[in-house]
Amino acid sequence: MGVQISEIVPRKEIQLKDLKGQIIAIDAYNALYQFLTTIRQVDGTPLQDSKGNITSHLSGLFYRNINLLLEGIKPVYVFDGKPPELKRKENEKRNELKKQAQEKYESAKSEQNLESMRKYSQQFVRITKEIIHESKDLLTALGIPVIEAPGEGEAEASALTKAKKAWATASQDYDVLLYGAPRLIRNLTLSRRRKTSSGTYVPVEIELIEFESLLNHLQIDQDQLICLGILVGTDYNIGGIKGLGQKRALEIVKKYKYPVTIFKYLQESDKYKDSMNFNWQDIFKEFKDYQHNGGKMEFKKPDEKKVREILLSKDFSLDRIDSGLKRLEQANEEQKQKGLQDFW
Repeated sequence: MGVQISEIVPRKEIQLKDLKGQIIAIDAYNALYQFLTTIRQVDGTPLQDSKGNITSHLSGLFYRNINLLLEGIKPVYVFDGKPPELKRKENEKRNELKKQAQEKYESAKSEQNLESMRKYSQQFVRITKEIIHESKDLLTALGIPVIEAPGEGEAEASALTKAKKAWATASQDYDVLLYGAPRLIRNLTLSRRRKTSSGTYVPVEIELIEFESLLNHLQIDQDQLICLGILVGTDYNIGGIKGLGQKRALEIVKKYKYPVTIFKYLQESDKYKDSMNFNWQDIFKEFKDYQHNGGKMEFKKPDEKKVREILLSKDFSLDRIDSGLKRLEQANEEQKQKGLQDFW
């Protein structure tokens, strides 16, 4: 779900060519959810092989990364480790919502209501251990680095960017900014439009959000930004403070300035104190004091045999696989030529 601060975040539109030569740390779970919810059949169900195994994630990873590599972009995928205890309530809420959505989907299916089936099928997506394992295998076969975070993938991806091991963090969630990532990229895709749950299409542009520009625009510091996130709600305190929107929350953090005085005001306010049913210090610490795992990144030559083996086992067309691998080889040759030019 992530923190909801989209209304007050300044951003600028960029193109893929602007990212050429850059290492991008990608929040893997965030990307997988995108593939599993958008790469679907007419009735809204994900792509599957002849045995009923979901393959949307493999299709998304294969084709998107080939395109990114062709653009000279170096992707690194950061996977979640053990979720923080603070996130337990959010996970319980999500599981309940998924259960409800699945029940609505089954009802729509019995009525042969394709529009409702498409809508609800996207709401009970689950990333299973098998999906994670298959995704890591395919990325490794493609020569793309895979990093396992000790906790939240977006936190580790942000830390990689802060440590200058990556140029930017790619995610749809603004939480990345609370962790202090210098740059956040949203909508890292070649598609210039996105299909909504209703079946209509809306335009999509790649967005770049710069941390320092954000703080300067809002006239706050990182501590205040974290407090702002807690006020509107994070994965660790769902819903935030009842009755507080993004703009009012910004006014409060600017007026009371420091975390202690910000939350002291809320705890003493008749209007907001009933919503202070969480430990703000623990949440604040989760964002401010994240410890970087220091995972190694090593880009390797694709193992074409392994790629074919993985995708053929899931009923992918050999012609399409080979076409993709040919494009990948083209990308690698272009990188070699660039390296020689830089050398000379």
